[in-house]
Amino acid sequence: MVYNKRELLDGFTLAEVLITLGIIGVVAALTMPSLVADKRAKELETALKKNASIIQQAVLMISYEDGIEPTPLNLQSGELKEKIKPYLNVLKDCGRGTTDLAACVKNTAYIPDAKNTYKIYTKSNNIAYAYLDDGQLLLTDGALLMFENSDPKFKQVFITVDVNGYLKPPNAWGHDLFTFDLTEKGKVLPMGAEGTKFADDALYCSKTSNNTLNGIGCTYKALSEPDYFKNLPK
Repeated sequence: MVYNKRELLDGFTLAEVLITLGIIGVVAALTMPSLVADKRAKELETALKKNASIIQQAVLMISYEDGIEPTPLNLQSGELKEKIKPYLNVLKDCGRGTTDLAACVKNTAYIPDAKNTYKIYTKSNNIAYAYLDDGQLLLTDGALLMFENSDPKFKQVFITVDVNGYLKPPNAWGHDLFTFDLTEKGKVLPMGAEGTKFADDALYCSKTSNNTLNGIGCTYKALSEPDYFKNLPK
């Protein structure tokens, strides 16, 4: 094929360049939010798996040290925080819990000027803080552990972790806030699994429920469903 000199020198017109740049901009605008969302989803998934492993290993170390598995039946009120603390990389002990003025996350029911830190799974309501009020430990990576460990007569011990820290969003149960159930057999199970206290998805991991505990039962799904973090309520 033979090109004349005029054709070789012409190149692109300004209009063609602007149109091309416009198309690139539109494509970028359409794909960027998806890429950012995928990145955040992967970060939360990785952080949850990491903290699940840390909690499991720490409870296992308590068993080795004490010669008996910690359970809701043999742990006294507030004892789990003190027992687990040596096996974690703790940056700050945030005190007794959400009713403590020293707490990292405070309960507005007891401390009126406190800020509501956490939302339920649908983000349509504030969470119930009752299960976060028996100790808090801020770890060096920013994760915050919160405990439910009251009188043994209640037969319940929960460990809740904010995997990316209470100062970072989304601060919602089932998004970056996840709860584990320490069973009477001394096993740490993701809340929502069979045999845990809050296993009813219709109430505790629902995209429609306004229950103040909605999201507490999402941990099992978050660890077992591959696309869980890509399908969170907005």
